Amino acid sequence: MIPPGPDEAPIEFVRALRSLRGVRMRPEIELDEVPGPARVAPFSAALTAEVRAARRDPEGAELATGRFVVLHDPDGQEAWDGRFRLVTLVRASLEAEVGSDPMLAEVAWSWFRESFTGVGARAHAAGGTVTRVLSQSFGALAERPDQVDLELRFSWTAQEDDLAPHLRAWSALLCSAAGLPPMPAGVVPLPRRR
Repeated sequence: MIPPGPDEAPIEFVRALRSLRGVRMRPEIELDEVPGPARVAPFSAALTAEVRAARRDPEGAELATGRFVVLHDPDGQEAWDGRFRLVTLVRASLEAEVGSDPMLAEVAWSWFRESFTGVGARAHAAGGTVTRVLSQSFGALAERPDQVDLELRFSWTAQEDDLAPHLRAWSALLCSAAGLPPMPAGVVPLPRRR
């Protein structure tokens, strides 16, 4: 995740990206590095994630997907109230009964707030949106069950260049949206076999 020319990137940005490398993810989460957006900030990097039901389904059915973007402006940006802005996306499909709950948006926002509990990060200047789309099938497709797709877009400012706690918070949010139970306190996920 270190940009190709780390000599040109500010040391604060390089340190921030290096802090992400040591984060142990749950075995259900698979991360990939992708290019960050080019026009939003002078420096950026991004990760994508897939959450799969690896333990329960040998095929590893996809439960949720997401994107974690690190934006850095050495001069800071007034709208961010800082120099690092984290922009995230989480997508998941829900059962129609859960997706039709009128409190779903508030529950998703609580997942976001709770994801920061106990990880050592603060969501400074946080905001976001919760979108749900109900798909109903008719005619020749009437046998398909109703489906609700949930999309969470949240961003916040990190006050420090240690972004590891922020990545852990986002991974907890991913797992909440995927319907996975939280990891018990004190339990550390084992590294993946290679």
